[in-house]
Amino acid sequence: MAVVLSNVNTEAGLKKLDEYLLTRSYISGYLASKDDMSVYTALSSAPKSSYVNATRWYDHISALLRSSGVTAEGEGVKVESSASFVASTPEVADQKAAAADEDDDSDVDLFGEETEEDKKAAEEHAASAKASTKKKESGKSSVLLDVKPWDDETDMKKLEETVRSVKMEGLLWGASKLVSVGYGIKKLQIMMTIVDDLVSVDNLIEDHFDVEPANEYIQSCDIVAFNKISVTGDRFVVSWLLTLSEN
Repeated sequence: MAVVLSNVNTEAGLKKLDEYLLTRSYISGYLASKDDMSVYTALSSAPKSSYVNATRWYDHISALLRSSGVTAEGEGVKVESSASFVASTPEVADQKAAAADEDDDSDVDLFGEETEEDKKAAEEHAASAKASTKKKESGKSSVLLDVKPWDDETDMKKLEETVRSVKMEGLLWGASKLVSVGYGIKKLQIMMTIVDDLVSVDNLIEDHFDVEPANEYIQSCDIVAFNKISVTGDRFVVSWLLTLSEN
């Protein structure tokens, strides 16, 4: 069923989009798709920083477009009354990403005399660019976790807050839902995207979920699916590395 969003270039529309993305990494599904492109190209500019979730999503899609592109089909999305909406083509998205890059360079004086400070800044910029390129080459994975409570009296809202409170470089929490396991007990299923070189799922579980105070709510945490996200040319190639049946 298609997602329907109000005009995303109004305060009301941006607020609805921000609320919609509170528990989601993408407009639909667990990967960037043409649905994200439709909303991205409908926006006349980047959301204000006060819209935390929308800004996080917008920056993420911009980064994907600069590095690899978006090709997944999605489930369909309709953006109502958006006069600035254009077809979700890679060319349009590339233009928006390029415009953002040009803004960053608009204040550079190309004809001024180079000083020692300029040389130092140039060296630091080159080092930063090299490190950034190396980081982009690092693989990413999409992981689905099963987080189980002790019993039916466990506060599942507190349990999810405990899970999402874990923050580290290379970790992005995504969509979640409660799944019944019987006898009135529900487990939390939650998606996360990780940078492989920065985040170890086993260490995350052992260091953050198996210790106090998290284990007050969490009985166990298991990996349900581990999807390697690799980039070949301009397209995503998603390889299913591991799929475990639910316990």
